[in-house]
Amino acid sequence: MASMNISLPEQMKSWVETRLTTSRFSNTSDYVRHLIRCGQEREQAIDLLQKAIDGVLTSGPPEPFAFVAFKLRMRERHVPK
Repeated sequence: MASMNISLPEQMKSWVETRLTTSRFSNTSDYVRHLIRCGQEREQAIDLLQKAIDGVLTSGPPEPFAFVAFKLRMRERHVPK
């Protein structure tokens, strides 16, 4: 595993140390790795949302939504047999 040194203001350092005493992380490295993973997951989620939005924007004009027909179809699907 590679090493990396970071500099933090005292307030941030204290905050991280408090997280270590109140969480499941055994050391600062575990906590920083967790934060990086969270950041990566967040970026992936944003990318997926953006792709979905882009797909909608390029899919053409909207079509009317038949709400009453939709409700009827949903009721038919969920009727106990």
